[in-house]
Amino acid sequence: MSTLSDLLAEYTDLPGDAVDHLQRVVGEWQLLADLSFADVLLWVPTDQDEAVASGPELVCVAQCRPTTAPTAFAEDAVGWQVSADRHSHVRQALTEWRIVRLPDNPQDTETPVRREAIPVRCNGDVIAVLSRDTNPAQQRQSSPLEVAYLDCAAELCQMISEGTFPTPEEHGEILSSPRAGDGFIRLDPDGTVVYASPNALSAYHRMGLTTTTLKGRDLASVTRTLVTDPFDAQDVATDIREALAGKAGKRMEVEARGAIVLLRTLVLRPGGQPAGAVVLIRDVTEVKRRDRALLSKDATIREIHHRVKNNLQTVAALLRLQARRTQHDEVRQALSESVRRVTSIALVHDILSMSVDEEVNLDEVVDRLVPIMADVAVVNSEVQMRRIGSFGVFPAERATPLVMVLTELVQNAFEHGFEPGQAGTVTLRAARSARWLDVVIHDDGAGLPEEFSLEKSDSLGLQIVRTLVSAELAGSLTIRPAAGGGTDAELRVPLGRRASQRI
Repeated sequence: MSTLSDLLAEYTDLPGDAVDHLQRVVGEWQLLADLSFADVLLWVPTDQDEAVASGPELVCVAQCRPTTAPTAFAEDAVGWQVSADRHSHVRQALTEWRIVRLPDNPQDTETPVRREAIPVRCNGDVIAVLSRDTNPAQQRQSSPLEVAYLDCAAELCQMISEGTFPTPEEHGEILSSPRAGDGFIRLDPDGTVVYASPNALSAYHRMGLTTTTLKGRDLASVTRTLVTDPFDAQDVATDIREALAGKAGKRMEVEARGAIVLLRTLVLRPGGQPAGAVVLIRDVTEVKRRDRALLSKDATIREIHHRVKNNLQTVAALLRLQARRTQHDEVRQALSESVRRVTSIALVHDILSMSVDEEVNLDEVVDRLVPIMADVAVVNSEVQMRRIGSFGVFPAERATPLVMVLTELVQNAFEHGFEPGQAGTVTLRAARSARWLDVVIHDDGAGLPEEFSLEKSDSLGLQIVRTLVSAELAGSLTIRPAAGGGTDAELRVPLGRRASQRI
């Protein structure tokens, strides 16, 4: 199955911040689909060279079906392209940078009645379009719950078109989040409950609420009196009030009278004007009981990574001890290089031992490796190093070879880019898009020898790099003289589905 990252890498060449924003939109859109009672599709313009008279080609890269209503599309819409007779309003929203609503057509039984396209804005530019399509069977007399849902959905859509939702702060670390059907509470700008769904009332009753309704009450005050822990109680009340003031809400897990609930506060500011907030609540008491059984398994996996890291550090210490005892400079240098390589692998396992998943933040690993590489370098301490840009997060199976490649290339720049006693800088530049991670290791040293050839080099470090880049990363590497002097080592690593296909 292709992920959103795979499809964005296949069809587009969006910059990294745009990809991150679309990931956040998709992370939030189940809520939007449920509140809208509609299917939500994500359309992106492709980077194909063929010109189209009506504008760029758009392709659907993701689809979300509502849990609150029948789906509008029984078939999978991923891979659809915009045509003149189907979803033409999507192209209009992209070119005109505004929300486009088509009039209802009850006589058309094949086309969803309610159709709407919302431009997705990021950093001032429209990078994609969301479409909302409602099943024609979803035509009934509106209940108070449906009215509250649709009003909230309209405000969220306007915020998406303005680029104010979702924000990076709202992309929390907690993987689970309450859905609209779990419990929905709408607040006015003063924090007073305007509407509370039956499931929300039931959750508050399990928390200890004795009254039959929440409508008309200050939710922050009510919640603070119910939560068991006084610090959690204050945090929940503060979060609700800060959301009403325009600050991004948080996901919080609190305990009240033996019940464990997950709360999320969502600020609503369409057009930059305060419109209150939404509080989603889910009773997770039974779920938490089952999750406790998994905690020991997760702890075991992290402990394994921790022990692997300790064993590798022991190996590195033994190699370092042996290097100090040897009298041969060539042997000492070879052992020192082995120490560096083992240490880089140990750092990856150290990060994994502190992570809840099998992913590695490469920025953290690289920043921790820099002083180690400088310590074992054979050049003087006048050479400085800096990192520009972000590598992002990588799966563990690709992070290890990538870290080793970066270690070898940086160490090569330290050792061979500068004459003894020469000062200079090694710069590590990283740029990540939907398709590629591009890394340039630049030094402003003496430059390459005239007879240098990467393919013919007998350096063990470069041989390791070539093997890892081609076999493990499916990437490419070029080492060439830099403009203005020095040397550039240019590494390109594919991301998404293309990388997995080649590997």
